[in-house]
Amino acid sequence: MKRSTGEKFGQAVITLLLLLLCLTVLYPFVYMLAISLNTGSDAAKGGVYLWPRQFTLSNFHIVLGNKVIQHSYLITILRTIIGTVSGLLVTLLAAFALSYRQMPARKTLLAIVLITMLFSGGLIPFYIQLYDLSLINTFWVYVLPSAFSAWNMFVMLKFIQGIPEALIESAEMDGAKPPRVLFSIIIPLSKPMLAALGLFTGVMHWNDWFAGAFFVSDQNLIPVQTFLQQLLSAQDISVVMGSNNSVEALARGSQNLAQVTLMSVKMATVMVSAIPILCVYPFLQRFFVKGVLIGSVKG
Repeated sequence: MKRSTGEKFGQAVITLLLLLLCLTVLYPFVYMLAISLNTGSDAAKGGVYLWPRQFTLSNFHIVLGNKVIQHSYLITILRTIIGTVSGLLVTLLAAFALSYRQMPARKTLLAIVLITMLFSGGLIPFYIQLYDLSLINTFWVYVLPSAFSAWNMFVMLKFIQGIPEALIESAEMDGAKPPRVLFSIIIPLSKPMLAALGLFTGVMHWNDWFAGAFFVSDQNLIPVQTFLQQLLSAQDISVVMGSNNSVEALARGSQNLAQVTLMSVKMATVMVSAIPILCVYPFLQRFFVKGVLIGSVKG
């Protein structure tokens, strides 16, 4: 159909606004990348906005060569993998069990789960609970408290309830027990939803800095995002990186100490912590959109 002049003008305005929105989101990332690829002493003079004026990889050599950051990366990768797998497993099992209408006390359990979405005990009671469970200052404080998500469970429950009951009943008539129904019917049909919830859970674990900042005091257990939070608030880089891995030792052989600034190292650390999840996200985005759309339509 031929569009009128008003429709063309409206389409142009919408396109322009979306482009401006994309630029406002993209520019901070481009700015941090330019600073991280520029020598620190030169970037401190100002004027570096879109691309580096004096290109260097020394800032990344300093960051990636630091043992504290390397160990923080290991903690982040482990908690992301273990936390995502355990979260999907608990969510799937809980949703599958609560999908059976004949389950005893089903409505009561659903009400209890719903209450946890509406009300929270607060940070102090939560900390006391973690302390009583001996989870404070341990790796499992990242995994166990977040293994169950009420929102994820309800989304998964609605998806399972959208599967035709005749399909499950026919399997049960053939002698299939609940485990067989779960592995032969529910899981194969739930792959888009599991991919969506897995991406959502994985991003949450990767970006979380709160647990490491408030529930862990051992520097050997902090994730990379908590390290970044400490670095951004630090006035001296050696306070965070430690005396054995100071800038003086790390900068030797790569650039002069005078060319290293706290800001350039901060920007390089931000890029190092953000790039991995940015590389993974586009490949899983289609599963995320498809899974959430299916769940919302069937729910």
